Amino acid sequence: MFNVTKKSIQWGNETLTLESGKVARQADGSVIATLGETSVMANVTFAKQAKPGQDFFPLTVHYQEKYYAAGKIPGGFFKREARPSEKETLTSRLIDRPCRPLFVEGFKNEVLVMATVLSHDLVNDSDIVAMIAASAALTISGVPFMGPIGAARVGFSNGQYVLNPSVDDMHNLRANPEQRLDLVIAGTKDAVMMVESEAYELTEEEMLGAVKFGHAAMQPVIDLIIDFAEDCAKEPFDFQAPDYSALYGKVKAAGEAQMRAAFAIKDKQERTSAISAAVDAIKAALSEEDLADINLGSAIKKLESNILRGDVVSNGIRIDGRDTKTVRPIVCETGILPRAHGSALFTRGETQGLVVTTLGTGEDEQIIDALHGNSRSNFLLHYNFPPYSVGEVGRVGSPGRREIGHGKLAWRALQAVLPAPTDFPYTIRVVSEITESNGSSSMASVCGGSLSMMDAGVPLKAPVAGVAMGLILEDDGKWAVLTDILGDEDHLGDMDFKVAGTENGITSLQMDIKVAGITPAIMEQALAQAKDGRLHILSEMNKALSAPQGFSEYAPKIETMSIPTDKIREVIGSGGKVIREIVETSGAKVDINDDGVIKIASSSADAIKKAYDMIYSIVAEPEEGHIYTGKVVKLVDFGAFVNFFGKRDGLVHVSQIANKRLNHPNEILKEGQEVKVKLLGFDDRGKVRLGMKMVDQETGEEIVGEKKEKEESAEG
Repeated sequence: MFNVTKKSIQWGNETLTLESGKVARQADGSVIATLGETSVMANVTFAKQAKPGQDFFPLTVHYQEKYYAAGKIPGGFFKREARPSEKETLTSRLIDRPCRPLFVEGFKNEVLVMATVLSHDLVNDSDIVAMIAASAALTISGVPFMGPIGAARVGFSNGQYVLNPSVDDMHNLRANPEQRLDLVIAGTKDAVMMVESEAYELTEEEMLGAVKFGHAAMQPVIDLIIDFAEDCAKEPFDFQAPDYSALYGKVKAAGEAQMRAAFAIKDKQERTSAISAAVDAIKAALSEEDLADINLGSAIKKLESNILRGDVVSNGIRIDGRDTKTVRPIVCETGILPRAHGSALFTRGETQGLVVTTLGTGEDEQIIDALHGNSRSNFLLHYNFPPYSVGEVGRVGSPGRREIGHGKLAWRALQAVLPAPTDFPYTIRVVSEITESNGSSSMASVCGGSLSMMDAGVPLKAPVAGVAMGLILEDDGKWAVLTDILGDEDHLGDMDFKVAGTENGITSLQMDIKVAGITPAIMEQALAQAKDGRLHILSEMNKALSAPQGFSEYAPKIETMSIPTDKIREVIGSGGKVIREIVETSGAKVDINDDGVIKIASSSADAIKKAYDMIYSIVAEPEEGHIYTGKVVKLVDFGAFVNFFGKRDGLVHVSQIANKRLNHPNEILKEGQEVKVKLLGFDDRGKVRLGMKMVDQETGEEIVGEKKEKEESAEG
């Protein structure tokens, strides 16, 4: 009944297996990839003809995590997997980005890739397995795909590169100082197609070494997919790339001069209007038959691309007049929003980000429900890209894949320099509002985020800046690397290479390639130019703010204290009664974790002190020889009971009340009276012995004569 194909290799410390022919047989390509005990099923379907008038390539990738894969039931009210999580969205992008450029040029049939996590062993991350499964499914489906691609995760620990480190190793790099890198790489046999990374100030040489290591490590996977496809691949889909050279000739003749003049305009809005006018002029000069050709859009884009690219490669001058290495003018401002805890306006050319930082308490941490378990995050970065930032009218809705992807890139760049939670016990939320965009708004978010957090008083280890690099790679082998690319250079170029970091090293690297890959020499030059650009941007940022500022008066103040874990129950009380009383009495927020770390937060220092003292009185033990302020709670014939330490009482014997004989304590004391007492010690039954006569009741200081007399008595 089943015609199963199954192939395996030993890859790193695990066995990698590809299987097809048993499940989802009506899909054009279906593969289950398994690494260890993590399994992902990828299914590919594609339309056998393009929709009429289709002028773009409609590739859709969905990566889905099923909670049953890890033996879990989803959290929340509905108990069903709902909208995509951040991890699912980011992994969908990881699959899409290296695969999209490898479809044959001109192919515009709809393609759907669905990757579903079926099993998760909590050791091998499912994103790498999903990328491999999708690559194999595309390769055997018959779709015109010039793959396969391989993928790998690379760590960097103790000076050594590590292939596919475990989920636990990568889960929280900030808490694991030995692990300095989480890099995901994808590529073909000959070239790297995509890089996504989170790093802890790696040098350019270390980062390039990681890319080379990952590309070499994925080669056995590519060989496995090829071997697998030889046994089960379907016949290639009959597709011939359209020849629109004649149409391109007409387009070029009709509008090259006007288009070239449009690209000579430096201002983005004026240039966009001029390009639009040139396109209209081209269409006006064409026949009805040419206007109906579905390749017209491709022909016009090719003309735009050739004009932009030719000028850069031939004379090194870009459309805004810069050379290939110059960064656009930068203006940085901080503290521009009076009630925000921290704010910055970062402007680089025609790209601008208003970035705002808000400080919160432990209650504001994000709870993340994932296959490998629940976790909490105290650093959040949200990126917003409204239509007005590019002068357009558009629908405004929930964050899309672009917003989530750009926000995560900026998050990765900045989290490497955050202080440890024990040193800075705040939840930090950074929001980047892109108010203008003409290239690399994600890197503007990094720069603005760094300034904004310092303005809020966050003690960053070092400022972080980011820059986007581009590439023009011609058919004759000539190429040019561009620093700080414009939107048009991104759209019509061959590479989007974003690098962020401090003066000491790289904290994040993201690369997307639109051609069949780049050589190590190109990447090495891109990293070198990116370093120069990053250092220049950092110097401009330092003119506005080079070190953390004081806290805003509107930000909560947080004080931490640690208590023994066996005291946690006493502080919380039965049903939370004690901690509620502390919060209500003091007016401060109190958060306790399982390790006994308590965070007390309030905008009022008095409220924090009151809560601190109340907790301290519960968990601390009184010390012999110390003087305390107490209250008389009961008088008896032989002395007075005084509440002196939290809820703890002790006895002041009648002989220890005053330096004279008393018949009864009520001769001097009355219930409710505040007194100063010294802890003399504990009797054989653990009862507390207190004294008053050796303490000055006005000042609370020990009477010197009493102290000296006691010392002499002890010596005798």
